[in-house]
Amino acid sequence: QVQLVESGGGLVQAGGSLRLSCVASGSIFSINAMGWYRQAPGKQRELVAVITSGDSTNYADSVKGRFTIARDNAKNTVYLQMNSLKPEDTAVYYCNAKVRTAWNMRPYDYWGLGTQVTVSS
Repeated sequence: QVQLVESGGGLVQAGGSLRLSCVASGSIFSINAMGWYRQAPGKQRELVAVITSGDSTNYADSVKGRFTIARDNAKNTVYLQMNSLKPEDTAVYYCNAKVRTAWNMRPYDYWGLGTQVTVSS
């Protein structure tokens, strides 16, 4: 089994910054892409940012230039640096990882339980 644990959420004023972390542990052979998604009340979960095992990145248009995703493969950890936060960034942020648990297994999606980010105006 694989577990993802997020940390770093909290309450911040508009214009402030937060850094989210997500550590993957368990039966991990390799991790392909890792990413962050978010879900605001009454809305669908949406992609925020993703980073591949080769460090290619992709961002939602709404966060480009403000958020930065990075990963530490040695620690099975992905980070999300969030700057210039806006009230509309308020959501539960979920970590996602596409993990292979053995050399002959295809990657499966694993999710963390989420961490709340609240941006006050």
